[in-house]
Amino acid sequence: MDGFPGQAHTQAFSLFPTTRISAALRADGFGENPFYCCLVAELLPAPGEPQGPCVVVGYGLYYFIYSTWKGRNVYLEDIYVKPEYRGQGIGSKIIKKVAEVALERGCSQLRLTVLDWNKGAMDLYKALGARDLTEAEGWHSFRFEEEAMRELAGK
Repeated sequence: MDGFPGQAHTQAFSLFPTTRISAALRADGFGENPFYCCLVAELLPAPGEPQGPCVVVGYGLYYFIYSTWKGRNVYLEDIYVKPEYRGQGIGSKIIKKVAEVALERGCSQLRLTVLDWNKGAMDLYKALGARDLTEAEGWHSFRFEEEAMRELAGK
């Protein structure tokens, strides 16, 4: 797992549904001031097999945030493993690597959100030691969509 080595970034972008999203991901992740970092999980050729391009089977997209209460944090925005590779510990390895990077950068928390229907992911996160803040502390997540932001900004 690494941050888009060689041809892996091209394969990773093919996991996204539209060209528009892929173009934005390239620009936002590899421009002059990247908005995010990304780890990819690759399937390497077995020993003795011919060396070819690695196959990207998953990724973890994250960025750094700041908490006035806890200081440096990392936010795992998206974690994805192709369905045929799930259940092999790949998602756990991605999360563990993000945690390692976060600790190296002085972060005190790794944050993420999950939709209420994704029980498998919630079970995994809890098994890895995450706390469900909705259950434990009553936090609710909100967001302003672009139109609401324009209205707020008077634009």
